[in-house]
Amino acid sequence: MTEITTEKAALDRMRQRDEAGLEWFIRRYTAYVSAIVWNLGGHAMTAQDAEEITADVFLTLWQYCENPTAEKAKGYLGAIARTRTLNRLKRAGLSQSLEYDELTLTAAENPERAVLEREARQAVREAVEAMGPPDREIFIRHYYYGETSAAIGDALGLTAANVRKRLERGREALRQRLEKGAIDNDF
Repeated sequence: MTEITTEKAALDRMRQRDEAGLEWFIRRYTAYVSAIVWNLGGHAMTAQDAEEITADVFLTLWQYCENPTAEKAKGYLGAIARTRTLNRLKRAGLSQSLEYDELTLTAAENPERAVLEREARQAVREAVEAMGPPDREIFIRHYYYGETSAAIGDALGLTAANVRKRLERGREALRQRLEKGAIDNDF
């Protein structure tokens, strides 16, 4: 068969139950998935736990390869990694991130505030999605997956200083976009 060079080709091969498609995703995205797992749960899990979750993410991709589109496969892997890690922490009786605890308390105490916060989070997601490459990826890696400027720079072929500058400009652009949308940040 031909060499796999794109996510679409890898997904097509997986949908034909050709393991070469899965191997392509594993080679390309193991570091990405592992970073998400470690950034969310590394403080509370062993290396073996992290490896198990990472393997489970790719097994899930194999089992449900009909779900993602080629343009969204990386995000699909990230979402699975995040969910699997948080579920593992929950099963172990460990605290999830403060963000989740606060959102749960907010919804229970003040449903109106919870709706406003959900709308604000949606507006932020849309604003981040509107960023062009590589700024969008830098922003997501830093703020959603907790990667350092140095790690992002290494992955994208940029200096850490350049990543920090792009984050600074991204925050300013995000602030301006949200102000135009009249998002109230003073919940």
